[in-house]
Amino acid sequence: MPRSVNHVASRARRKKVLNQTRGYFGCRRNVWTVAKNTWEKGLTYAYRDRKNKKRNFRALWIQRINAAARLEDLSYSKLMGLIHKAGIEINRKVLADLAVNNPAAFKAIVDKVKNA
Repeated sequence: MPRSVNHVASRARRKKVLNQTRGYFGCRRNVWTVAKNTWEKGLTYAYRDRKNKKRNFRALWIQRINAAARLEDLSYSKLMGLIHKAGIEINRKVLADLAVNNPAAFKAIVDKVKNA
């Protein structure tokens, strides 16, 4: 009995990967074995960097809060300690946004925390 090979499915699978490697340089875009390896490596980078993105944004928020807090004669750690002690539920993302876009509101939070 002759061997049956599903050429349609295998070609579609390769075509899908080659379409996803369209902007790559040289044979990374059109040679199947090289393109497949590059594509798989790209998926691992994408997975890793989705995690790193969260770390980087948190670090950015902390730097912004620290810079704004220093203008109010506080360090970041002292400000966050006072915020938690005062029972103010505000996350770093919102606090950093206030520090950059609405300094008056940030100053009001700092004043409230200092008085508490």
